[in-house]
Amino acid sequence: MHARTRTALFASAAIAATLSLTAITPALAGTSAHTTAAVASAPAPSQGDPRSTTNRVADFYGAHIDSIWDNEDPAAGANAKALRSFYLSAAAQKKVAAFEEKEHADGILFAQNVPVKWKVDYTGSGAGHATALVTLTWSDGANPEVTKIKVQSDLQTRKITDLAPAE
Repeated sequence: MHARTRTALFASAAIAATLSLTAITPALAGTSAHTTAAVASAPAPSQGDPRSTTNRVADFYGAHIDSIWDNEDPAAGANAKALRSFYLSAAAQKKVAAFEEKEHADGILFAQNVPVKWKVDYTGSGAGHATALVTLTWSDGANPEVTKIKVQSDLQTRKITDLAPAE
């Protein structure tokens, strides 16, 4: 009888463990699936390389857009000016200033408002320069307004030497 009691006790424990796992497994599966879905919808991580002219163009446009987006911050104006000085050649700075004087619009974005998204793609290089295409998205939704800017950078200094609206 003593062996029967021990066998019954082990059997009861095994049944209890199985029932517990059966109850917990769907809950764990639901949590895991929910976590995976949340991670899958998160933005991709950003990365860069200071040697890349394309990365530098992306860094410049991102920082410039951040500065004008946060125009209520007292440091925004000074930051935008410092960014231009750091990322643009002297000739490009003059070209931007001339555009702004004539058009009363931002000479980096070629617009009076601020985009909600931007993307920079490498388009080629030659004769000591690299070119990139900056795509600015101005709204959200099914049919957002998009404009493009062709940006040229010097491969040696990595400074932006020219920028113009792309057709």
